[in-house]
Amino acid sequence: MKKKTFRNLHRDLGYFYIGLIVSFALSGLMMNHRDSWHPEKYTTETKVIQVQLPDESKIDDKFVEDLGKKLGIEDKMRRQTVKKGNLKISFENHDVEIDVKTGKGEIVSFLKTPIISQTMKLHKNESNFWIYYSDIFALSLITIALTGTIMIKGGKFSFKQRGWKLALAGVLFPILFLILFG
Repeated sequence: MKKKTFRNLHRDLGYFYIGLIVSFALSGLMMNHRDSWHPEKYTTETKVIQVQLPDESKIDDKFVEDLGKKLGIEDKMRRQTVKKGNLKISFENHDVEIDVKTGKGEIVSFLKTPIISQTMKLHKNESNFWIYYSDIFALSLITIALTGTIMIKGGKFSFKQRGWKLALAGVLFPILFLILFG
């Protein structure tokens, strides 16, 4: 293929996927910090509670679902866990956290943040259509990256002179991160 064809392919794929690239990048940033900030939902009410909990070994999904009903939570339970002495329950529109020993806790009611919550679902979607579309997107990103390496003709800014060094650093950084922190 000619360089002009690669340039056109690079440009057209970039234009076609600009919305998805920006959406994935923004939702990826938000997901990176979801433990300290919940961008896909916002709190509408926080209510302090006091409950009687059984022994930790008796806390299961059935118990938690019944507890949710007693606390006036009607939405579907997604998951529950006991960590570091706290019972954490995630419902569709509520989060509950209770100290297992004291029974003191709180219910946080929230609503989904428009647009942001839908964008973040892109990272979590498991439908076959989305998986195939994401595979095509991934191959297109590879194509965009590779065609970008040959767009600049010779000179000090070409891939041959400068680009390979940056590309090598870009490959080594995540590998080193995985070795050191993985």
